[in-house]
Amino acid sequence: MVFLKQKTKKTAKLNVDIATAISDFQEIMKEFRLKRDIYKLLFRGKGLEFEAFRDYTPDDDASDIDWRASNRSMKLLVKQYKEERDLKIIFMIDVGSNMVFGSGDKLKCEFNTELVAAFAKVIMDINDRVGFILFSDKVHHFIAPKNGEKHFRFFIDMLSDISQYGGNTNLDAALDFAMEYLDNSIHSVIVVSDFLKVTNQTEKKLSLISHRYETILIRVRDLLDMTLPSVQGELILENPVTGEQVVVSPKFAKATYEKYAYEQAKAVEEIIKRTEADSLDLVTNKSFAVPLALFLKRRVEGGL
Repeated sequence: MVFLKQKTKKTAKLNVDIATAISDFQEIMKEFRLKRDIYKLLFRGKGLEFEAFRDYTPDDDASDIDWRASNRSMKLLVKQYKEERDLKIIFMIDVGSNMVFGSGDKLKCEFNTELVAAFAKVIMDINDRVGFILFSDKVHHFIAPKNGEKHFRFFIDMLSDISQYGGNTNLDAALDFAMEYLDNSIHSVIVVSDFLKVTNQTEKKLSLISHRYETILIRVRDLLDMTLPSVQGELILENPVTGEQVVVSPKFAKATYEKYAYEQAKAVEEIIKRTEADSLDLVTNKSFAVPLALFLKRRVEGGL
């Protein structure tokens, strides 16, 4: 593990458009009137202390109107809360070789980089702090929560660096690291992975971390993680080591693969349901901006 303090060397970069990802997401957040509610986005309103009523403005969400107080005062009022500031948020990001994969325009790692950049920028724009854990078979980098443009660019440069990726993902080891090294000053943990490699210990570890911190799990998958394309005829597969060949029916292979993928996905969903974490499923062939904003909006409204 490396606690990073300086820029990494210039190497090959992923095919990402950070500026567009950020602007698209910020536009959606503005449309949903969510940006001012970052505290509630991350904490679902838990622990907010009521401060006073204030007049409703066009920038407010109509769902925030307190109708009882409004009827008494004969004007529209919303509740104002004392919100804790200087939040510290940790993104745990899967950089295993499984993320360097894609059947469409974006590899999973490219999709994740744009997603995390947009989400982190929204948080950092109101001067809250963001830190990062990059993991595959082990934790490779831990970057303590900070704010500021220099910190943001440093992280994005690292996450866009193709040399940062590789190894078999071990989510359990990453969760163990987080439980050992993250202290009580951390407010929220956001895990970004395809969650294709979970064990019978993963549920216990997710339960522990989601009990200690407000936890969001973002599952990012490629279409080929769920289904195989239809192919006519038969396939001949060859073992590259032994040279042994086997004839496979594409229809049978597709059905078997999809059954396994479905069962694996359901198993992950059941694990998450038994924890205190919230989760969001994304697919790389569709923009993350609207689904992520809707997910956060439901948190504000208490719908999760």
